[in-house]
Amino acid sequence: MAEAKMKGLWLEDRRLSFRRDLPRPDPGPGEALVRVRLAGICGTDLELVKGYYPFRGIPGHEFVGEIAEAPDASDRVGERVVGAINVACTSCQYCRRGVPEHCEDRTVLGILGHNGAFADYLQLPLCNLTRVPDSVGDEAAVFSEPLAAALRILEQVDAISSESVLLIGAGRLGQLIARVLARSGCPLKVFVRRPSQREMLRRHSIDCLEQIPIAQADLVVEATGSAEGFELARKAVRPRGTIVLKSTYHGVASVDFSRLVVDETTLVGSRCGPLPAAVEWLADGRITPADLIADVVEIDQGVEAFRRAAEPGVFKILLKPAE
Repeated sequence: MAEAKMKGLWLEDRRLSFRRDLPRPDPGPGEALVRVRLAGICGTDLELVKGYYPFRGIPGHEFVGEIAEAPDASDRVGERVVGAINVACTSCQYCRRGVPEHCEDRTVLGILGHNGAFADYLQLPLCNLTRVPDSVGDEAAVFSEPLAAALRILEQVDAISSESVLLIGAGRLGQLIARVLARSGCPLKVFVRRPSQREMLRRHSIDCLEQIPIAQADLVVEATGSAEGFELARKAVRPRGTIVLKSTYHGVASVDFSRLVVDETTLVGSRCGPLPAAVEWLADGRITPADLIADVVEIDQGVEAFRRAAEPGVFKILLKPAE
């Protein structure tokens, strides 16, 4: 029998291309084949093309789809789902401790050793998939993964009790972080350079700053997606304050560790978050991300969509299956 093929984007040697001959995944025990309905381009995808990590395969990790096949769970076929991106081994020390997102042998959807969402189909364990209620449309559900990353901050630090909270960076992820922090009730201000980003925040009654307050913030969240963002965060945080780092990017940042030691600054790395909680926030309307969508294009135009997504100030571009 001929191997089933599908269309999708392929990344190799930092070159992105559209292909029609990619092998369709074949789900094994405990896995599902998911037909992708929408997938979002994020900053990490753009950094992968620059060489952030030596990934070869189908990129993309923000998606909403429909279970097309599930050998061990036929009752779930047809279910609309979003997915946790870390695929764990279930047996290493971190899996046994209940933190599979840090599994020693993990693969990561569209980032590390696992083909991703910029294709007709993807494959994930059933345990990674969260059902999307009918009340949440595809154009909202596709934001579940980055929204979960924003919610992770509230699990890691006590933003509500902080005297002052500063977010640096108001791009695709930064806008979601701003809305999550604002909903938490913390005293939030956002440092913004681009007028379009400032206008988006003001529509949601979020206070903006055009200058960094020096050594005044109790908690700083850095989400610029650039090495320069960390230095801005270091300048803004007060002594004994906390910096939460959300950026991933190609290259190495220069860090003044002596200043961090002298100021007794706490650094918190922050990555993936609670997917079911993100779906709940979307379902009950606490977050309505539709205004962050810049465009929806068919995947055969995906290479050009990546170019546009890399332009300064462009919000979320979504890819859908080609007709």
